[in-house]
Amino acid sequence: DVERVTLHVGLDTFRPLAVDDLDDHVLHGERYSVTPFAWQRVREAHGLVAVGTTTVRVLETLARGAPLQGRTDLFVTPGFDFHCVGALLTNFHLPRSTLLALVMAFAGVDETLELYRLAIEERYRFYSFGDAMLVL
Repeated sequence: DVERVTLHVGLDTFRPLAVDDLDDHVLHGERYSVTPFAWQRVREAHGLVAVGTTTVRVLETLARGAPLQGRTDLFVTPGFDFHCVGALLTNFHLPRSTLLALVMAFAGVDETLELYRLAIEERYRFYSFGDAMLVL
């Protein structure tokens, strides 16, 4: 089954991190919306696969009690406690990005570094129109 969520992605999503400590980065807010029906289905789902990092941000924002429409500035970094998402389908993100930080939070820092080492070795394509990975 597929349910849709909406997140209006801003250009800041793709801005490289300018800090060495992720705690010092301020993530901009982005508008999102989810229908009540879709959220009900998501809450009842087992083995939920989020397609894309923006989907993770919306679902994890809602899982923390946020309204079905609003703005999220949720910054998912290593050590994050996932409440809702069980798997992630996403592309290979660029270094020093908030998107890569989210993948590292989901898969683990060392595991992500090894995965990226293999992806580079195998000449996978990175960024928005490159290859994808399913992180379980």
